[in-house]
Amino acid sequence: MISNKDVSNVNRIIEEIIDLYKEQTVDSPRDWRTYEERVAFRIRKAMEELEPLINEAVSTIRIVRDDPRGRHADLSLKQKTSLLLLKHLFQRSNREMSAMLVVFSLLSGIDVSYKTVERLYSDENVTLVLHNLHQLLLKKKGVQTANTTGDGTGYTLTIKKHYATETSTRKEKAKKSTKTMKFAYRFRLMDLDTRMYLASGASFRSENDAYLKAMTMAKELHIELESIRLDKYYSGQSRIKFLTEQFDGITIYVLPKKNSTIRGSTAWKKMLYHYTTDPHGYLEEYYRRNQSESGFSEDKRRMGWKIAQQLPERIDTAETLTTLWHNLFWLN
Repeated sequence: MISNKDVSNVNRIIEEIIDLYKEQTVDSPRDWRTYEERVAFRIRKAMEELEPLINEAVSTIRIVRDDPRGRHADLSLKQKTSLLLLKHLFQRSNREMSAMLVVFSLLSGIDVSYKTVERLYSDENVTLVLHNLHQLLLKKKGVQTANTTGDGTGYTLTIKKHYATETSTRKEKAKKSTKTMKFAYRFRLMDLDTRMYLASGASFRSENDAYLKAMTMAKELHIELESIRLDKYYSGQSRIKFLTEQFDGITIYVLPKKNSTIRGSTAWKKMLYHYTTDPHGYLEEYYRRNQSESGFSEDKRRMGWKIAQQLPERIDTAETLTTLWHNLFWLN
């Protein structure tokens, strides 16, 4: 058993414990040659896996037209999905991608306007294929149980505003502003063992809204979450209660607030017991959440920090594409 005094004592010196932990945890230098070779390997394997996965994702969908008359689509569902994924990877505008297709039309047989490319972001059938792809990737990787980390970030919707700079300058004011839709907030839940994203949520209101959507998606996947690591924003007792109600037996790692007490649920007391009796071991597990920040950095370097789409459902599709490419690159 622990007391409120025990928790208070650890909280009083936790910053010193964290500094000591960081001094003892030295990151090994990166071998850039090996790193670049791994990146090249992942890109090559991702492109090899892409077509068979799209074929499988499309094969489960049957489209029935209410009226067989009228103009048929220029592109098949497979072509639509492939085009959207490749456009997102190449980070080209709709006009540029349309022009590229004209250049390669002799080989591909695809020649569509930039408006057709943009409409793919709202195509419900394409959205279904992307959902199937996500589940197929997790199944192929063999993810059934997961030790996870979760974090949120934002993507700017205008070239005049950069999310990291804006939030740093204005701090939380940029996140709380609702006058204009300047950022799209995204929360992603990552499996630490495979670095695959299990679930994600998007919102134009707040990171918390995106978090709740991601947790709902994780619940629907029926993947057993053994543990989760979240930053201080999620350290309230109501958050802990929500997680334990959604995921049976989950172990939670957050840094409790300075005024935290032992009064609360069994899961809350269990977390504080670990935090108080073995702070170094607790921090070792907690700081595995750095993988979330690493994942976001990797995604933004590859896909950019700006979203060009304007409509909410199209912005959500763009973010789904980023998640899929991340998982494709970590499939092998």
